[in-house]
Amino acid sequence: MADLGAPVRVSPLIRFGRWSFLVVGVAYGAYHQQRLAKREVGIREIEAQQKAIRDAKLAVEKKRNQEAEAKAIAELSGPSKK
Repeated sequence: MADLGAPVRVSPLIRFGRWSFLVVGVAYGAYHQQRLAKREVGIREIEAQQKAIRDAKLAVEKKRNQEAEAKAIAELSGPSKK
């Protein structure tokens, strides 16, 4: 292995700056995460309302398709006229 030598003593000002930026970055990340979480809650509420409407429309459409299919099957399976 290469001999790296003795470590260099880092200035207290540089050390303070590094720790300050680390703390500020963590605080900003927590704030930003909190803001995004609030926005996501609002979006999920809107999606829940839209899901209820969409499910109701799909149920009506499914019922209509089942009735049309049952009618078509009844016509096809009925006695043929010759």
